[in-house]
Amino acid sequence: MKKITKKLPVTKTVKAPAKKTAAPAKNRTSEGPATFISAQIDIGFGNHLYIRGEGPGLSWDHGLAMDCTGAGLWTTSVKRASVPVFFKVLVNDLTWNTGPDYVAKPGKSLTVLPTF
Repeated sequence: MKKITKKLPVTKTVKAPAKKTAAPAKNRTSEGPATFISAQIDIGFGNHLYIRGEGPGLSWDHGLAMDCTGAGLWTTSVKRASVPVFFKVLVNDLTWNTGPDYVAKPGKSLTVLPTF
């Protein structure tokens, strides 16, 4: 029996090209975290609570409806606030709460107990 030997071509190991990694996301310093505002008050069945004020999405001329999240608990959030949010609470966007404006620090939570 005769052995047949055949030379195989020499192959080189080639590294795969390096994967390009995405640049890290840029921090948007102008966009602050959400500011959470809650009001604890029972305003009666069929009524709705609003806030008006100064801050992203707020106006002193037109109210932003709050969400009723529990018995006598109303909540909303103001996104991208980078300075304090000044506001008042209104029943049915008509009757203003008494007292001075409330002030919520950007990125913080504030619960108020409004009186009318």
